[in-house]
This record gives sequence, C-alpha cells and structure tokens, in this order.
Amino acid sequence: MIGRLQGTLLEKQAPEVLIDIAGIGYEVQLPMSSFYELPEVGAIATIYTHFVVREDAQLLFGFINQGERALFRELIKVNGVGPKLGLAILSGMNSAEFVDAVATDDVARLVKLPGVGKKTAERLLIEMRDRLKNLQGSVAATAAPSLHALEASAASVQDVEGDAIAALLALGYKPAVASKAVSKIAEPGMNSEAMIKAALKAML
Repeated sequence: MIGRLQGTLLEKQAPEVLIDIAGIGYEVQLPMSSFYELPEVGAIATIYTHFVVREDAQLLFGFINQGERALFRELIKVNGVGPKLGLAILSGMNSAEFVDAVATDDVARLVKLPGVGKKTAERLLIEMRDRLKNLQGSVAATAAPSLHALEASAASVQDVEGDAIAALLALGYKPAVASKAVSKIAEPGMNSEAMIKAALKAML
C-alpha cells in the first residue's frame, strides 16, 4: 500500500500530476478540490494517496490532506460508486459542500455531477449520512482552495480553455457539456485551474 508521496511536481495536467521521488515518476489522479491546493510545477508537494489494484491497471489517487482521502474512501464503499466517480464527486463539490448536500438531502444537487443518477444520489444520501458522523473531524480539517491556485498564467486563452475542457472530460463530463460550461465562464487572464473551478461551479 502506498499511503503518502512527497517529491517534486514534474507535471500538472488536471486531474493528473506527475511527481518525482528519487528518480521515479508517479502518476497520480486528484479531485479538483485537492488539485487547487498543489504548489507550482518544480516545487515539493506532499500527497496522501489511495492505491487501487485492478486486473488491468494499478492506479494512484491523491489528496491534499487525510480528511479528503478519508471521505473518498467512504464514498467508494457506497454501492455503485467506484474510484472514478468518487473523484468526480469531490471535483464537483468540496468536502464541506458534500456534507451539506447529505445533511439537507439535496438529491438535485448531487445528480448534477457526472455519473450520478437519481438512484446513486439517493444511495449516497442514505449510506453517507451515518458514515459522515465518524468523519466530521477529518472533513472539518479539509482546507479550502488556496488563492495561489487562482493566479492567472501567461498561457493563451485557447490553450487554457483546451486544458479546462480536457480536465472536465477526464472527470466524466460529456464533450458538449464541458465545452458549453467553459465557454460560458471563460474570461481573459484566467488560468486553467480557475477556469475548471468556475465551470464546475456553474454546472451545480
């Protein structure tokens, strides 16, 4: 089991990063709630991980803190929720927003997430209600997105929009939905992370 990685960020292409540790590059997929918190490429990053072994692949999912990872691990225990859908849920809303949706039985909010139908949303509300009681301390410690992730880059608007759309597709959104959401919120000076965050928020 690989539970934690600390090394140099070599690449950041939401929702995946490449982190170098003693010359070995680890590919890690993160929910956007954690991706926003990462430092810039070339800096040292610490990522808490969940390791998944399948017949056809070995996958690493990363989180900026143990609270997010704990919530992810409870999410994927829900019938019909695998790691990919768990990643999409925590990308579409942060931990506090998810807790609020469960507390208020907000099915409508959950079904807006890619891959979450009404039945899955209802299962999430029922099964996560009790599990969240045991996670309250961990979830409360989950940090909100930091400002450094929202600073504009010098990349062209077209490149930034392409990166944002690619990230939304990787999270499970359909091409038409991703393109429409990005074009709706795109503004000059936005970097891809800010654009992804705004697009996700606009779709909720």
